[in-house]
Amino acid sequence: MTAEDDKWAKRLFLDARTHNGWKDEPIGDDKLKELFALAKMGPTSANCSPARYVFVRSKEGKERLRPALSEGNLAKTLKAPVTVIVGYDERFYDHLRKLFPHTDATGWFTSSPELAHETAFRNGTLQGAYFLMAARMLGSDTGPMSGFDKKVVDEAFFAGTSIKSNCLFNLDIGDPAALFPRSPRFEFDEACRLA
Repeated sequence: MTAEDDKWAKRLFLDARTHNGWKDEPIGDDKLKELFALAKMGPTSANCSPARYVFVRSKEGKERLRPALSEGNLAKTLKAPVTVIVGYDERFYDHLRKLFPHTDATGWFTSSPELAHETAFRNGTLQGAYFLMAARMLGSDTGPMSGFDKKVVDEAFFAGTSIKSNCLFNLDIGDPAALFPRSPRFEFDEACRLA
């Protein structure tokens, strides 16, 4: 069987698109909880699980987000049923006794702020990708974005915490009429080496 024949390969990669337009269909708490329950099972180093999510659905929440958005992301984000702020907790190690009970790994990160930051950012990014793929798997469309002012988002949504924003994506039922043509991708030899 080839990827082109596999329904999951199609749903997650081949037919899935980055959406820019959205149908006016609200997304409920139960669906967001279901998405999180699936996405949280993706692996992270030492099960550190640094990702934190804010589901922005209300008009007030969107207005708090508005000043952070680039011009190209503004209209589609305000219209999307949900905008997910994917953040990462720079003090993820405070939870390692629960999440990684095999040994006390806290000192691995408290002794090296550089390692802690790198671990939080890398694994939080992975978890954002897991969430995006879980959304696609469960039938939602996604529109990931990095065109936003992180400082503004952090002040509006994470003030007084150890959480920093990483990326945004709009979520739920996309409008196929607003899709751009699919952009090119690299061929294997352009992006890969065998060593």
